[in-house]
Amino acid sequence: MPSPALTPDEYVDAIVRVAEGDASIARVLREILGLDAVVRSSALDLVAAHLRVHSAAGDVLDCIDALKRDAVARRIAARLEPAPAGGDPTTTPPV
Repeated sequence: MPSPALTPDEYVDAIVRVAEGDASIARVLREILGLDAVVRSSALDLVAAHLRVHSAAGDVLDCIDALKRDAVARRIAARLEPAPAGGDPTTTPPV
């Protein structure tokens, strides 16, 4: 029996917890959430299609679907810390 889908609040909390634990995820989320809603939705559709080919877990696909919802995206963006002023620590500076 499949588990029930999370509420929007639970999706926001789960996604923010993961992002707070990994700066590279937070960076990617900030980029995705900064996109126009239509562009964000289309990009996430492509990501979901790729993950389906690789048999991604249903909860991963559910999270991607949640990121397409404007209300969820706004709440996550509001809760994510902005990137550090000195640059993004998840990228390597050019040599």
